[in-house]
Amino acid sequence: MFAGSFALGAVAARNSWASVPAAAAALQRTATPGTMPHLPPLRVHMNQLTDIKVCLRPFRAAGPRLDVEKIGDKTVIHHYGHGGSGWSLSWGSADIVVGKAASTLEKRVAVIGCGVIGLTTALTAQRAGMDVTIYTKDLLPHTRSVRANGSWTPDSRIALTKPAGPGFASLWEQMARYSWKTYRDYLGLPGNPIDFRDSYTLSDTPFDQTPEPPAPPAGSPDYASTGKPQNSAEFAEYGELIKDIIPNADVLDASENPFPVAHAKRKNLMIFNFGAYGHLLLSEFFQAGGKIVVREFHTPAEFKTLSEPVVINCPGYGARALCQDESLIPIRGQTNWLPPQANSLYGVRYKGAALLCKTDGIMVQALDFTGLGDMVGVNNSFEHPDRSEAEKAIGIFEDLFARMKGQPA
Repeated sequence: MFAGSFALGAVAARNSWASVPAAAAALQRTATPGTMPHLPPLRVHMNQLTDIKVCLRPFRAAGPRLDVEKIGDKTVIHHYGHGGSGWSLSWGSADIVVGKAASTLEKRVAVIGCGVIGLTTALTAQRAGMDVTIYTKDLLPHTRSVRANGSWTPDSRIALTKPAGPGFASLWEQMARYSWKTYRDYLGLPGNPIDFRDSYTLSDTPFDQTPEPPAPPAGSPDYASTGKPQNSAEFAEYGELIKDIIPNADVLDASENPFPVAHAKRKNLMIFNFGAYGHLLLSEFFQAGGKIVVREFHTPAEFKTLSEPVVINCPGYGARALCQDESLIPIRGQTNWLPPQANSLYGVRYKGAALLCKTDGIMVQALDFTGLGDMVGVNNSFEHPDRSEAEKAIGIFEDLFARMKGQPA
């Protein structure tokens, strides 16, 4: 009865919205005018730089490798190749491979690798009642996983549409929904291992007038003809499949926009605070009886020396050398870090760069300065810091905040 009367009232009010909340509902907004939080300008200067980290995202055109093979008497389940979506899809992807391990009815499992994929796989196996040992060359703080930007990007260069095929979309959706649900269990814990940030996308032109990248001409080189992605249009996009559970973006009115830029929109973005989250995952693993052995493998044949009958192989980009997997393509990404500012927890995207305030620092990243889109960093295995890239990205936000009203925090 209440729902029915509410719906009738909404219809009756449609022609003359009498209140700000009603008008906001008509505009499908999630926030009403005048509710903008105070956003202090940030101290973003090159002389505040504390670290530059470089990550090689492990991309496979067909999507993550999740197949099973026998190596000697071992059942080996491969689990790598998530592109820029490893953090986001880790729990859902782990649920799939642990299900395959469970089908063997074996209880002792070895996990190769201690990045975010390896660690969440080990925890998922423990929750399924398995006895887990992680074998790894590097512990989590020294893996490529913690060189990422640490935000919810579940279809960031996860696959190419054609090589992945139409069936991959439903598998991706399964992984994304499971992961999103699992991450929500970590909200509100001490240290905020998982958190949400207001993230603002800024533009000097209206968003509905932003030109789409031109489609490549017919007959242009592509992955099928070259073995490497050749344009952004080849990359799969699946975000529409989960739009019912992900916060939508609001386009801000001029009166709400605190930035010295003509157009802005705001979105609630899930983020991962690496220090707190990594510490929590490792604590959970050890508390459940897990063991970690520092060991480097050079070929999968060495898995035969392990005592565990089931091996889940989670080496990330290291699989290119370990498994001689030439389908694994590096996508270079660099993050630049400044000291944290506790009273300024928000994110900004502007002019091809991104900034995200986290508990362990302000992360600044170059996204796309050249109009290449998803092709930025593809097949680039240069794993050393590029200071000029850091200067350009940081300079964009230094100029932005210099033009904001008020003094930097």
